[in-house]
Amino acid sequence: MLLQPASAIVAGIVLLTVIGIAYGGTFMLRVVTGKQGANDLQKSFFRAGHAHAGVLVILGLVTLLLLDAAKVTGWMHFGAIGVLVTAILIPAGFFFSPLGRDPQKPNGAIALVWIGFAALLFSMVVSGVALIVAGASAA
Repeated sequence: MLLQPASAIVAGIVLLTVIGIAYGGTFMLRVVTGKQGANDLQKSFFRAGHAHAGVLVILGLVTLLLLDAAKVTGWMHFGAIGVLVTAILIPAGFFFSPLGRDPQKPNGAIALVWIGFAALLFSMVVSGVALIVAGASAA
């Protein structure tokens, strides 16, 4: 299987972002060991943000590979890009919404989680339909 040139560039950029996710892991280690002050809300949200970042990056790369393998082109190929965008939006909502001194509830940045969730649903529908159409037309 050969990656489309644009897909190879996107995949390379995404793989470089894993450095940021790894750095987030060192931050999480400081939080859970008590070396970085955080209340229970912040700990929970930081964990969720870190986990979602890793999982959504993997899902985005897999989606990109599946669409390229099925030779999907055109606007439907943006389904994979949409998934990768959610790997920014959802974690950002989890990381930014509990900021401040001892917050008791998330701030307005929590909206990024819901925006990311909507984008993820849309991207998965586009990608799933694109794969079904590609498979049906190849049969």
